[in-house]
Amino acid sequence: MAAKRPQDWTAEEKLQAVIAAAAIPEAELGAFQRRQGLHEAQLRQWRQLVLASLQQRSARSSKKSTPEARRLRELERELARKDKALAETAALLVLKKKVQEIWGDGADDTGPKNGSTS
Repeated sequence: MAAKRPQDWTAEEKLQAVIAAAAIPEAELGAFQRRQGLHEAQLRQWRQLVLASLQQRSARSSKKSTPEARRLRELERELARKDKALAETAALLVLKKKVQEIWGDGADDTGPKNGSTS
């Protein structure tokens, strides 16, 4: 592996270097990097690439849902829709009650509007 420049290494070789470096105590890391012809920045960059790749893979696999997970999401959406409808209905009932308090129950105390007086 040391015969090639680190820039020419395959992804597998870079991964092996990251894994090997992670297992080495901090005091011996410099010697390891010299033996491999690596700079600390290269190793750090590769480590970040490995972690980013793992996070993307984890995110993708969590998006692949089982039938149970799809059903759960569907039920949660339905519950949210019903909660919203319930809240809207409750608000309308409160408004109706306030209107009745302000204007009364609709019974008109005034006389007929056709112009006749009794």
